[in-house]
Amino acid sequence: MNWDDTRIFLAVQRERSLRAAARMLGIDQATVGRRLALLEKALGATLFLRSSQGYSLTAAGELALQAALEMENAAQALVSRTQGSDQRLAGEVRLATTDSLALGLLLPALKVLNGQHPDIKVNLNISPQLLNMAKREADIAVRTIKPDNPDLLTRRLASWPVGLYASKAYLASRGEPARGSAFAGHDLVVFEPHLHRQEPLKLGGESIAAGRIVSSHHSSLTLRSAISAGFGLGEVPIVIAERDGLVRVWPERQRARPYEIWLVTHQDLRHTARIDAVIHHIVSAFAAWE
Repeated sequence: MNWDDTRIFLAVQRERSLRAAARMLGIDQATVGRRLALLEKALGATLFLRSSQGYSLTAAGELALQAALEMENAAQALVSRTQGSDQRLAGEVRLATTDSLALGLLLPALKVLNGQHPDIKVNLNISPQLLNMAKREADIAVRTIKPDNPDLLTRRLASWPVGLYASKAYLASRGEPARGSAFAGHDLVVFEPHLHRQEPLKLGGESIAAGRIVSSHHSSLTLRSAISAGFGLGEVPIVIAERDGLVRVWPERQRARPYEIWLVTHQDLRHTARIDAVIHHIVSAFAAWE
């Protein structure tokens, strides 16, 4: 098996269909099918069982999988170790983050970076999905969840308290909710993933049992925009809400868990010059907000 064939094989194994594998690899479906057929012919073995549920590994495929994963790890190690010795202030850096952090903090920092190091190109991936840093889907990530992979280096950029906020227009129209009322008679804006936790959702330490959820969001940027537009009450990190011009409700209360932001990179790349330059500007941007 050569590395190109291994990529095809692993993509089909992970995605369970030719179409999804082709989309992941950025090539057409016919190419994936043709390359897989040639691989099976070269090995003299059927690697997948085709069914209405998708592609599943045969016994021969299970044997091939272990070797394929070893090849993938070796290829990733080659890239990481080679790039880790690169001391040029030039080249591409893949940065993954959320829309809210990108617009509020990272884009201004990257503008300064571009002025100082114009040969560094930052490929900015904005998505709520967590990329696999260990598999080099990004060089740097700025996100709100700390990974537990020991091969990754993490640094906490911020730990901001979170308060309950609304727009001036909403409070002028509806008034402030009464403490202990569980938001009776009030509209709420919430972060969608919080609705699926086991414990009942609270805002500002208050049960939302009597309130009405009018808007839920996977993006903290759109959540803040909805609050600013007067949709209802919601939680926002205090340092961000103040810049948005929101009005704090129950200022003596704050969420039990702060809003933490982590910088993540792979230890093999930490001292690459262009990676180090991008990290420096990101850290400086967050320090300026404290």
